[in-house]
Amino acid sequence: MITVKNLSKSFGRRTLWSDLALTAKAGEMLAVTGPSGSGKSTLLNCIGLLESPTSGQILYEGTDTTRFGRRAARRFRRDVLGYLFQNYALIENATVAENLDIASPNRRDRHARHLDALDRVGLVGREKEKVHHLSGGEQQRVALARLLVKQPSLILADEPTGALDSTNAAMVIDTLRQLSDTGCTVIIATHSDYIQGRCDTTFEITSAEADLVDRTPVVVKRPGS
Repeated sequence: MITVKNLSKSFGRRTLWSDLALTAKAGEMLAVTGPSGSGKSTLLNCIGLLESPTSGQILYEGTDTTRFGRRAARRFRRDVLGYLFQNYALIENATVAENLDIASPNRRDRHARHLDALDRVGLVGREKEKVHHLSGGEQQRVALARLLVKQPSLILADEPTGALDSTNAAMVIDTLRQLSDTGCTVIIATHSDYIQGRCDTTFEITSAEADLVDRTPVVVKRPGS
């Protein structure tokens, strides 16, 4: 699904990381770990085409996405990617339903898909509420419902449970796990030991100045697998 080859990212004279290499397969849930400042979010931003690496390749099913022009990048984000961020990235003055519409603007069955997604995250009946009236945990559940509506092939989650209580955090990870089990690749930047334990593999960025040369992700044996 995703192969990162010899990836480097520099800001001026500072090299965040260099020669970084990893692979995430279809249906795999991968945790990207490391101390604050090591570049976990930057790596996800590069994979998601929100930032450009200084050098190297990011291959999606064999195609180098770092060479995409604006139109191809827009299609990739629209048709392939799903995002789940700690700050939710919702339109706060819009309703729950309007936020879900963004993920499926032209689908005839979108109402049924909305209801199914909201049911899975425990928010049925809240479609007409403005997002800014919801709690943080409820807003993250709306963001999760948006992923369920979109059904992306690749999900990038940046500290998705950092501001949540244990119940909401477990619900988010359970849902990401379900999406992964249906074939979606999920890459999560996290500090959480709990999330690492739920993932299939862990890729560790050891320090902000680390020189990472083809580090092999650690395979994690999940309970019951």
